[in-house]
Amino acid sequence: MSSARSLKGRILTPDGFVDGAITFDAEGRIESIVGTPVALQAARDTQGALILPGFIDLHVHGGGGRDVMEGGDAAQHIAALHVRHGTTSMLATTMTAPMSDLETAFAALAPIFAPVAQHHAKAARVLGVHLEGPYINPGKLGAQPDYARPLDGGEIRRLHAMAPIRLITLAPEVAGNIDVIESLVAAGYRVQVGHSLASYEEVVSALERGAGGFTHLYNAMSALHHREPGVVGAALAHAKYSEIIPDLLHVHPGAIKVALRAIPCLYCVTDSTAAAGMPDGEYRLGRHTVTKCLGGVRLPDGTLAGSTLTMDQALRNLVERVGLDIADASRRVSTFAADHLGLADRGRLQRGAWGDLVVLDRDLQITDVYVEGTRV
Repeated sequence: MSSARSLKGRILTPDGFVDGAITFDAEGRIESIVGTPVALQAARDTQGALILPGFIDLHVHGGGGRDVMEGGDAAQHIAALHVRHGTTSMLATTMTAPMSDLETAFAALAPIFAPVAQHHAKAARVLGVHLEGPYINPGKLGAQPDYARPLDGGEIRRLHAMAPIRLITLAPEVAGNIDVIESLVAAGYRVQVGHSLASYEEVVSALERGAGGFTHLYNAMSALHHREPGVVGAALAHAKYSEIIPDLLHVHPGAIKVALRAIPCLYCVTDSTAAAGMPDGEYRLGRHTVTKCLGGVRLPDGTLAGSTLTMDQALRNLVERVGLDIADASRRVSTFAADHLGLADRGRLQRGAWGDLVVLDRDLQITDVYVEGTRV
């Protein structure tokens, strides 16, 4: 590990690629970017470095054999696994579980956010928590354990006092849930629709009340039918932001292309589990035991249970299998996730932003990662 003051390469800025240098100040923010503009189609025509914004993953359950719900030091181990794959900031994502299990996970996360906490220099920055459930539909659990229940504001306040909740996934059709969306948004939470059997009309009502996104689009939600558009139809018709898992197992490339045409700020998440970065075998996902084999993670009945995806592979899939140019793909693994959380100083390489970046070769393989100006 060392502190970087300057890097040279083809740098992706909000205005396009430049061939030049990026420098950091003592705090780890970007001090300057200078260089000569490079045409997008020529950006990879180099033996030098490609420098992109660090990846931002808003849906991470685990990695490296560890699960957020374990508590202890699991989150830092998970963040250390994912930073090696270019994720420079992330949300620790919890599972549907009894309150006692959630309190264990949140208590372990609390020290990361203490006022005097020091960022682990070889790990992604954990920005907060994505509370995926328990306020979901028990008829659309997916791989979530069967502890779904209506939203409880007291639970959310107790958990948030321990570690900051940034995203909440809920099913708006569950009794009482839709009535609290406005107050949740007013309190600063981002609300996403997911694990839901809602009708199109119920989702539109949730969006009108302030819900701003969708959790792993297409998966664990009512599907599109031409007479009953469901959650998927409402997302394609109205969403500005939505997650999608581009491991090409959860969603076909053709369905990704549909979503890209409909949702301006579609962004990628891994929904990764403890099995990410690990060999085939059995792992924990909340209270479930899941099995990694043939590139996927499943429950005993065959249900997909999160993924083994990492964000560098997500980028390559977008470029090589979906057909996006590298600048568009970069926005979908970095910028749009930052925008969804309201973070103007991450997910882009510009003066004043944090020095979070990935360095890749022309084959989009990672050669270096920097978190807040420090080389990992």
